[in-house]
Amino acid sequence: MNKVFFDSKEYIMPNGIKLLLVKKQTDLFSINAGVKIGSVYEAEGEKGISHFVEHMLFKGTENRDNEKLNDELENIGGEYNAYTDYNCTVVSISGLQEELKNAIELISDMLINSNFPKDEIEREREVILAEVRTSLDDIEDYSYKVAHEIAYKNSPLKYDTIGTEDNILKLKRKNLVDFYKRYYVPNNCCISIVSSLDYEEVYNIVSEYFKGWTPLEVKHNDIIIEDNINIKKISFKENIEQSSIVYIYTFHNLDKKHELALKILNHRLGASGNSILFRELREKKGLAYDVYSELDTTSFVKSMYIYTSVSKKNINKAIKCINLCIENINNGKYLFKKDSTAIMKKVLKTSVISTIEDTTSLCNYMLHQSIDGNDVYEFIDDMERLKNIKEDDIYETAKSVFNKPTIHILMPKESDGIE
Repeated sequence: MNKVFFDSKEYIMPNGIKLLLVKKQTDLFSINAGVKIGSVYEAEGEKGISHFVEHMLFKGTENRDNEKLNDELENIGGEYNAYTDYNCTVVSISGLQEELKNAIELISDMLINSNFPKDEIEREREVILAEVRTSLDDIEDYSYKVAHEIAYKNSPLKYDTIGTEDNILKLKRKNLVDFYKRYYVPNNCCISIVSSLDYEEVYNIVSEYFKGWTPLEVKHNDIIIEDNINIKKISFKENIEQSSIVYIYTFHNLDKKHELALKILNHRLGASGNSILFRELREKKGLAYDVYSELDTTSFVKSMYIYTSVSKKNINKAIKCINLCIENINNGKYLFKKDSTAIMKKVLKTSVISTIEDTTSLCNYMLHQSIDGNDVYEFIDDMERLKNIKEDDIYETAKSVFNKPTIHILMPKESDGIE
């Protein structure tokens, strides 16, 4: 274990909970409890059920009604939240050190004893439907939603985590309770805690409140992994001024070394304020205000995205510009010299230190590394691998990834289309 960055311990508790603890000098604590269930594990008729259950965790338990539960969460005086991801549902609380025990007890009650009151289910159904409709009004969210729908044939990535309106309307209390009982079990749960307390003390608090949670066999649906479909599609939407363009590239066959090369490439292409896309589309041609690229290296996602928002008249120019940038990378016109890896190493180290110094970020990082099956100290190996990445590795990676994109163009409904 490398203690240069942070000191941690991992436990498997008697009932199967994976417990990750970090001890650091801080007056704050952060706790994340993640259950390994999210949208990629949902069956066809369940789309959105993980997210619905997440909402219901705050609506009452066998020991507290909705009002009492939320009052006690508020009384901690810190921050509390929950979210549903592709592969997990997470409840988090952060606050002053002296509130850690209360936070652990509250999370245990939510995960073990939620009771799904019928009236609360109906109220929350309307809240979630409003959330769905709000996301449809956001151009960027909607652009990605449609891009994912056209990029995959069978992959669960084609569906929003939030679910579909039809499914949200159809889900009954029995569906929610059965799903909760099936997946909210200790051997399907990972808890990460960052605090200044001794490991044994934190372990004992967790044990006190979670020891009565009974393990059950958990079976997850297989995740269908697909490459994106090579297609260009235009869709239309009313009441929007700007158009948007989304590119999706998948890269399921890259090893760790070439994924790192792709991170360097992504930083140079569109992840920085001095990127190729920023310079070409915004600085030189004035085609767009917002343009970026980003990576998702989660094991079943492995996708690179390019996004920009432009006026209708500039769509063709923007696509030609993006395609030329990609072509120039693939044919070696953009040079990636030693300073590219040196800069990327600084970027990685800055990101690591920023994460470590923030209690909440570190706690979240620990949880997701564990749920994704990665070593929490993987970044140390990455920094070593960076030393050995050459310019040719970056070009080789670019040629492997930058071909056959899914391209989605969103335009105002009254538009006539483009070439």
